[in-house]
Amino acid sequence: MGVLDGDVALVTGAGQGIGRGIALALAAEGARVAVVGRTLSTVSDTAAEIVRRGGEALALRCDVTDARQIEETVSEVVSVYGGLSILVNNAQIPAHGTLLDVGESAYRDGMDSGPLAAWRLMRTCHPHLKGHGAIVNLGSAAGMRSDLSGSGVYAAAKEAVRVLTRTAACEWGGDGIRVNAILPLASSPAMDEWAELDPQAHDEYLRSIPLGRLGDAETDIGPAVVFLCSPAARYITGHALPVDGGQAHLR
Repeated sequence: MGVLDGDVALVTGAGQGIGRGIALALAAEGARVAVVGRTLSTVSDTAAEIVRRGGEALALRCDVTDARQIEETVSEVVSVYGGLSILVNNAQIPAHGTLLDVGESAYRDGMDSGPLAAWRLMRTCHPHLKGHGAIVNLGSAAGMRSDLSGSGVYAAAKEAVRVLTRTAACEWGGDGIRVNAILPLASSPAMDEWAELDPQAHDEYLRSIPLGRLGDAETDIGPAVVFLCSPAARYITGHALPVDGGQAHLR
């Protein structure tokens, strides 16, 4: 018996990295998981792995920057599983570079895939989550750094997600919906991209982690999301939890 038996979860950006790890962790605790992403082949691989391990999953292609696709995806999940109780907003197109280097298109992509998509998904899922639902949004400790050089646009998108999290927790508590955020630090394609663009800053960042390593998406980040979605966290809402080996607290 898993702590999430009977739950239905929708995880965006679940084809790789942290999203994949979260989807696997939720499924391991009994949730039926809608694995959502822009590339059907990658989310299908995640769903197949869940099924291989004995879980239940549904792979769906969805570009979260498209409001119509969001509505269709949520409707499909509810139609297949009969409801929805967990939403994890993980999808994010990263935009790295200085404020003078980042173009407007990259800026819009970051905001559209991050806070705008999270806002749309939360609103679309709200009727289905009422009375019993949990939302976990993925923020970032990037906004807490003393020097934001090269990460300001990405940090701005993630800080917006954190504000939306707190606001939804305040507005929707009476609806029985808990809304929290995690600020993860783990191996992921976005982390790999940053390492390639600015290896010196990336290496310095890693040296600042007290536990001495990057987290694992499934075994380090996933369990934190499971906890926040479980009955054990029934009195926790509006919180932004760093899951980062202690790194954020040193800034």
